[in-house]
Amino acid sequence: MPQKPTHPTSGKVTAQYAGLMPHKGWPGRNYKFFRHRIVPGMFQKRGGLAQEPVLSIPDNGCVRVTWVGHASFLLQFADHSVMIDPNWARWHGFVKRLREPGLPLKAIPELDLVLVSHAHFDHLHKPSLRVLQARGGIVVPRGSASLVRRLGFPAVHEMKIWDNIEYNSLNVVHTPSHHWGARYIHDVHRDYGGYIIESGGKSVFHCGDSAWFDGFTEIGRRHQNIDVALMPIGAYEAPSGRDVHMNPEEAVRAFAELGAKVMIPMHYGTFPLGNEPIGEPVERLLMEADRLGISEKILIPEEGVGIEW
Repeated sequence: MPQKPTHPTSGKVTAQYAGLMPHKGWPGRNYKFFRHRIVPGMFQKRGGLAQEPVLSIPDNGCVRVTWVGHASFLLQFADHSVMIDPNWARWHGFVKRLREPGLPLKAIPELDLVLVSHAHFDHLHKPSLRVLQARGGIVVPRGSASLVRRLGFPAVHEMKIWDNIEYNSLNVVHTPSHHWGARYIHDVHRDYGGYIIESGGKSVFHCGDSAWFDGFTEIGRRHQNIDVALMPIGAYEAPSGRDVHMNPEEAVRAFAELGAKVMIPMHYGTFPLGNEPIGEPVERLLMEADRLGISEKILIPEEGVGIEW
């Protein structure tokens, strides 16, 4: 079983709260969102195809990163496997999934841990979680254990920012973000953030949802050997106008501040959650990487196709 989370000195950088109140002009932005993103999406044929998961064990010192879609990733190390923010939903209310999940849910093998970055419905998807099996249980931010206790996991581990938990040689650290964690409107006590996942000499950072903030420098200072950074690049034109997601240029800046070796983008193309055109995030990401001369550090995956590093 995993060891109980330990609580190292947190320092001055913690999660930053984006608040709940929409900014001025939100009715017009919501009209645009519904008219130009939601309604067309309802009638759009889903793209993409599910792939069969690669079940072979990666070589020692390697990690296989497979993007399922949105913020969902399967990480396979030589000795461990982890699923982050699993979401196989076809719809979230009236928001249609535009791309098929890259892996079949029932084909996912037993995992060591499942990690959930925060309680929003597009990250904590209960029907998907009920299907998955994890020997070590599920890890959630502080305040969200009550949401997952009845989903069939052998253990539920709540973590505060900068807590770490170990499962054999697998180490997980909960990192801060600039976002919010309420699943509904009233439950603002729920935390939110990202994770550093380390095993076999490899380190992967999953940002969760976040706007840009100065915490990325602190994460990079504490964890100086991040191999792969999974960074959100979409939903930056939020209908509410709130500062809750990074645009591609901000994601590249955060990647640089982390000091990670390569970046894999996420949180784009699967669900239309912002007013930006569906293909714009990747276009802007590649333009910014080219401008900065770091194109070789940006890896754009196809759903269901593992990238080994």
